[in-house]
Amino acid sequence: MRRVTILGSTGSIGENTLDVIRRLSDRFEVFALVAGRNLEKLVSQVLEFRPRLVVIEEASRLSELRERLRAAGCRDEAMPELDWGPAGRVHAAAAAEVDVVMSAIVGIAGLEATYEAARRGKRIGLAAKEVLVACGKLVMEASRAAGSELIPVDSEHNGVHQCMRAGRRDEVTRVILTASGGPFRDTPKEELARVTPQQALCHPTWRMGKRITVDSATMMNKGFEVIEACWLFDLKPEEVEVVIHPQSTVHALVEFRDGSVIAQASATDMRMPIQYALTWPERGPAPVPHLDWRQTRRWDFSPPDPDRFPLLKLAYQAQRTGPAATCVLNAADEIAVAAFLEGRIGFTEIAEVVEEVLGALASPEPQSVADVLALDAEARRLSLQRIRARERARVEQPAARN
Repeated sequence: MRRVTILGSTGSIGENTLDVIRRLSDRFEVFALVAGRNLEKLVSQVLEFRPRLVVIEEASRLSELRERLRAAGCRDEAMPELDWGPAGRVHAAAAAEVDVVMSAIVGIAGLEATYEAARRGKRIGLAAKEVLVACGKLVMEASRAAGSELIPVDSEHNGVHQCMRAGRRDEVTRVILTASGGPFRDTPKEELARVTPQQALCHPTWRMGKRITVDSATMMNKGFEVIEACWLFDLKPEEVEVVIHPQSTVHALVEFRDGSVIAQASATDMRMPIQYALTWPERGPAPVPHLDWRQTRRWDFSPPDPDRFPLLKLAYQAQRTGPAATCVLNAADEIAVAAFLEGRIGFTEIAEVVEEVLGALASPEPQSVADVLALDAEARRLSLQRIRARERARVEQPAARN
């Protein structure tokens, strides 16, 4: 029986992971659930899966969580250990009893816990892009030193991982990541400045959190995946290509030096890559629909427009520059996307803010997770400063004309 910690249990990846464990209960059990503020959903998970440890974001809500569990019928003798914050997340991921960590906390919050899991040789199902975008060099070094198995859960990287089984790494010449293109893949560039948050949140294929949905609309999400692919598979940026594939059925392709291209295709259901990460190298029946090859199909592939999606180009540049730049890229984007969703900046200004912060913040390569977190905080501070400057400029311009 393998014991699993889920970082981000109440999110979509966390819920899908619990569904896979529910179906494979003879092989996996939940050791720890780590969540944020959604106590209602967390309580139902605790009652079903009976973890030994539960971690939430805020210490001030531990009493509330305990009372909710009691009210739901959890007796004191069955009450799990309750913890909170960064130290609690590290405890949940690094505990000696843990075999597998599913890293699915959106943003930088799960970085330290995932890094400590890698240092201790855990198998990590990696679903949080920010871990490698912000701290790829340190996490990969720790993983290699400890013999940690880092299995990607994102459908694209999971697809690459599967395709790589067809040959040796030194036989690979190129990795191709597919992108849906988001809701604006055919929108004229001059119309993008008028895009609203509601329009940006209408993804044509996937139902995801707000930030990742906007990142898909700007294609920054795919830029992050390029950075991840470089770290996961020891690739140079020029060895990773992105193509628009609106059908979102082929998730990745790997080209080998003899000209063969191996593609991974499956239904758009995250339970398949989650199960793959938990059970690798085995393959078993998964609770996802199979493709029906009797149906007529059309698969389209086209290059992304760099003028429409400047953030994708910035991601390539940041990876070539180094780990400090990719850390800043992630932080600036998160702040800019939040400002867009709040109506403080326009859609095209997301890329402008990110580019400004990248150009203004020159830092040495981080040597520790603490360095990464400090750089992340500084990038966020500068991003907010640039956004406030834009807001002031908009207020002052009409006054000047009057």
